[in-house]
Amino acid sequence: MARRLRNSVSEPAPAKVNLYLHVLGRRNDGYHELQSLVAFARDGDRVSAAPADRWSLSVDGPFASPLAADGADGNLVLRAARRLLEEDGAEGDAAAKGGKAAFTLTKNLPVAAGIGGGSADAAAALRCLHKLSGRSPGPPEDWAGLGADIPVCLLNRPALVSGMGEQLAAAPHVPALPVGHRSSIQGFRQPFRPGDG
Repeated sequence: MARRLRNSVSEPAPAKVNLYLHVLGRRNDGYHELQSLVAFARDGDRVSAAPADRWSLSVDGPFASPLAADGADGNLVLRAARRLLEEDGAEGDAAAKGGKAAFTLTKNLPVAAGIGGGSADAAAALRCLHKLSGRSPGPPEDWAGLGADIPVCLLNRPALVSGMGEQLAAAPHVPALPVGHRSSIQGFRQPFRPGDG
């Protein structure tokens, strides 16, 4: 029996905020071992999807231009979508299993800002495909190889994160707090010292 398809769906892709991030060192596989407490902002990108005969991605929004220059094929939205369809065995039989999608990414978050924008976008795309066709992305930790922040972005709620990002545990209650900004990229390059902002 074919899955029932919706016309179009949309999902938020909220910014990921590291309330703390400890980079413990580099692993033998090249990834960093880390510990972090992650929460999500109210603001973020938005991903919309509609059934289509082929994969496509259009990008709009205030931070669209850096992504447009890179081209759609390498974007995590399409990479995650293709991987889900391949793992489901549906790549060759797309129409019968819910098929491919035309995605629109409204890019409200700056690119490469250390707030998980690309991973949040990929997770939102996977949630869109689930809504369109019932195809589940499976356990969040299975997506760490595509992007270390994708598992927690799929979870989409506060979590304690460890390993390279694939180990997730429920976070304690996280109260609403004002947050200062320290780039995640800066955290990988320079150790945190008390008094740093």
